[in-house]
Amino acid sequence: MTRIKRLSCCAAHHGSMPVRIATIEEFYAHALAIEREASQRYEEFTAYFEDRGEDALADLCRHLAELEGRHFNELMASCDNLELPAIANGDYRWLDGDSPEVPAREMLYRIATPRHLLEIALAAEWRAREFFVGIARTAPSVTVREMASVMAAEETEHVQWVRQALAHHVDSEANWDELIAAGIGPGTVCPT
Repeated sequence: MTRIKRLSCCAAHHGSMPVRIATIEEFYAHALAIEREASQRYEEFTAYFEDRGEDALADLCRHLAELEGRHFNELMASCDNLELPAIANGDYRWLDGDSPEVPAREMLYRIATPRHLLEIALAAEWRAREFFVGIARTAPSVTVREMASVMAAEETEHVQWVRQALAHHVDSEANWDELIAAGIGPGTVCPT
């Protein structure tokens, strides 16, 4: 079982660059937070659009939440034998208040079509990719650099999926079940 221990001190951000992630335990703590927060935010978006009767947008958000949730579960299984640091929300090593893969809540009010939602998802997936690329370039540990490279590659797959979805459905009447059945969707990125 993954154990969580409290860090007594976390390094602060310096200028515009995040602090390097030195250990595999720190890496997993950050990667899990990214996937958990992204899943939770897409679940919030799902509820919002369901309440408004926007079924296409709710379905897309649900699929994105499931994708991020599966990714979180895979990461949890990968680090089951590690003792992960408990990191306070303000002490994560990203520059903004939310994790890189989390769409900002205020963006919710700008979404009018599935295309808008995909554009927001694309930006979030790209930020997550760049976060892991940065770790792969700067981590002092070879193991952390290798894991960050793997995560960057997975986020690149997510970016490609969103780009494919944007290319295939420029209208606001996208059928997300049809997209996924055709192999253009979250199920093709992160199989169960």
